[in-house]
Amino acid sequence: MLFRAFHRKLHRTLRLLGTDAKLPPVVGTEKVKELLENAATFDDIKPSGGGTDSEWATLPYVAGTYISRDQSKKANRPKIDPRETNVILFPGQGTQYVGMGSKLLKYPGARDIFALANEVLGYDLLKICIEGPKSKLDQTKYCQPAVMVTSLAALEQLREERPNAIENCFATAGFSLGELTALVFAGAIPFDKGLRLVQIRAEAMQLASQQAKGAMATVLFGADGRIGEACKEALNWCIEKGIEGPDCRVANYLYPGCKVLAGNEEALRFLEANAKRFNIRRIKRLPVSGAFHTELMQPAVEPFAAALKKIRIEDPIISVHSNVDGKCYKSAGHIVGQLPKQIVRPVKWEQTLHIMYERKQGEHFPRTFECGPGRGLKAILKQVNAKAWDTTLNVEA
Repeated sequence: MLFRAFHRKLHRTLRLLGTDAKLPPVVGTEKVKELLENAATFDDIKPSGGGTDSEWATLPYVAGTYISRDQSKKANRPKIDPRETNVILFPGQGTQYVGMGSKLLKYPGARDIFALANEVLGYDLLKICIEGPKSKLDQTKYCQPAVMVTSLAALEQLREERPNAIENCFATAGFSLGELTALVFAGAIPFDKGLRLVQIRAEAMQLASQQAKGAMATVLFGADGRIGEACKEALNWCIEKGIEGPDCRVANYLYPGCKVLAGNEEALRFLEANAKRFNIRRIKRLPVSGAFHTELMQPAVEPFAAALKKIRIEDPIISVHSNVDGKCYKSAGHIVGQLPKQIVRPVKWEQTLHIMYERKQGEHFPRTFECGPGRGLKAILKQVNAKAWDTTLNVEA
């Protein structure tokens, strides 16, 4: 029912736009799978080798940690065997690579999605995905639509190979940009309107990045890491430097011992220079153009919120978890009020995974599918809930 509803809306839009869904010829290019290192991949930060220096990263929490709240109560779960249900996750910006989407073109539905995307955006998105150049695909205004469209196109492969995976899906979530993909999949936002929203979001965030030079970095730390203190001192450093309206904070909660920090360029330099003082074991810059999910993105909120209010939003057909607090959207009105906050609020992905997957001992888990470029969300899930990871598969674009 879920996927049929998505398809009806997709083909209705194709007819209204008058497109015959024909794609431009695909130029034969070498498939270069050079995944970007960013908040949604993290393959480079998985612990390797033995020794006590790497053990902390493989444990969910340090010994003696007590979690008093049952996070699962915040999730909407059907009262049937979890093994008969599915969860679908969508990646965010930074997972893009030149050549993505090319292997999906054998599926007619995927070709329809790319054709409609080209019509809505007014440029050849598929060509950028397949041919690049990388410097162009990596630009925020291009990579956000590209990741969204290829993620939805990957659903066509899933539908062909495992049709019940979509029909039995009861919950979905997406990392940052991926949350809009999840809302389109859940029927809350029409595909064409959602793609225009992503286009506005991307261009507004890119403009905000130009107004205040920001940066992001992945940090790894142990139980003795003082991340909050590090951000506070970095912020004070910026104030002393005379920087107007600075910010430095956790932008992405990934898994225990791993976060993404973001803020002004000067704040990130302070953190890099003083990492050892705050017991940060590793800090690595992300190849992004701004401090996403911080107050430095505030200029992007108003145009996105205004565009969102002009769209008729529907109640999601299935549960969609919000990045802002990890909880499910309650209604269409809740989406309109909550979604713009995501631009300046941290992505609480670790908290979201706890809400979605926390189970009592002995209970089974749903099967999870990560749809889109990259394999980062599956890697993160392994660090948060290894048992849920056991039943997770990638449908890579």
